[in-house]
This record gives sequence, structure tokens and C-alpha cells, in this order.
Amino acid sequence: MISFFGLFFFGIQDSFAQDQKERKVIQLSGIILNADSTDAVPGVNVYVPKKGRGTSSGRYGYFSLPVLEGDSVVFSFIGLERQVFNVPENVEEDRISLILTMQVDEIALAEIEVMPYPTEEEFKRAVLAMNYEAPMTIDSRGNMSPETLLRWAEGMPASGNENMRYFQQGQIMQIQDRYGPRPFTLVDPFAWSKFIQSIKRGDLKKRD
Repeated sequence: MISFFGLFFFGIQDSFAQDQKERKVIQLSGIILNADSTDAVPGVNVYVPKKGRGTSSGRYGYFSLPVLEGDSVVFSFIGLERQVFNVPENVEEDRISLILTMQVDEIALAEIEVMPYPTEEEFKRAVLAMNYEAPMTIDSRGNMSPETLLRWAEGMPASGNENMRYFQQGQIMQIQDRYGPRPFTLVDPFAWSKFIQSIKRGDLKKRD
């Protein structure tokens, strides 16, 4: 009985080792960007569900993960659409590089009419009692002026998706600053891109 289980166990090990030898190990790496390909997305979960292994993208959206030929790699992040990359079979080289763009996951909800006032008379009294600092200017086509829209945009709070993204970026930066290597910005292409954009905007000009 013991010899039977021993043969069965060794047979499983041999078949597993043979499967591992047939499927070549590939180093999958790349950069994850947002929908308009301007900013990197840190903290994206990159994992192989069937194998239970994975990693996450760094501060500049870079990731690197060893996979096998034929594996399905999943990319997921809160507020972004989930994507799947299938590693091709019979890859000639032992590495694959990707530039992945992730779209915003928009969810359409049903329209809800909110009535904060119990009666129409109380609603009218509340509207008449409002005191605006500056009246809303509306043109002949019914559109509000750019000044009014800009003033409202400046006072609008961040959405839940933006707050979650900023929070995760802050956590990743703290972890990398504490345990990871210090970034060298002179060889960072993203830092050079921001520097060139600031020069074009005139941020470095002397102000009176």
C-alpha cells in the first residue's frame, strides 16, 4: 500500500516536472499608462490567477514578472477596466516587453430624483432666500459663462476614484522611499518630460 502511494506521488512529480520543462519561463515586463498615455499608473495588480503569483506596478508604472508560456496575466486596478494578456506559446526569446494603457471603468447608474424639501412651498422659499456672491451669467443659447464654470470647477472636490488613486500613490511612494532604492531623476524620462513641459508653460520665468 505504501509502495503504491509512493509510485503515485513520484508519477505526479515526474509529470509536473515534464510540464515545467516543456513550458519555457518568460520574463514579462513593461509600463502601465492611463487612457491618454500621459501619466503612469502605480499600484496596478499584475498576477497569474491559476498560479497564485503576481506583483504590482511601481511609482512610474513599471512592472516585471516571471511567467510561463501560455499563462494568462491579469491587470486590475480600482476604477480602471480589468485587462488580460495571454502569453503566446513557443516564444523565441526569453522576455516580453509591454506598454499597456488602461481605460477608466465607468458605471452608469439609474437616474434618481432627490427631493430635500417636503413641500413645493418650502422649496420656493429656500430658493428665494439664497444669497449668491456672484450671479450666474447665461448667454442667449442658455450656456453659462466660462468664468462661472471655472469658479465652480475650482471649488469642486475630488471624486472617489481620484481620492483612492492619490491615496494608493502616496502609500507606494512611502514604501519605496523606506525600503526601495532612491530614484535617480537625471535618468528618469518622466521627470525630463515634466521639466520640458514646465519650460514650455513658462513656469521657470522670473515673476515680478
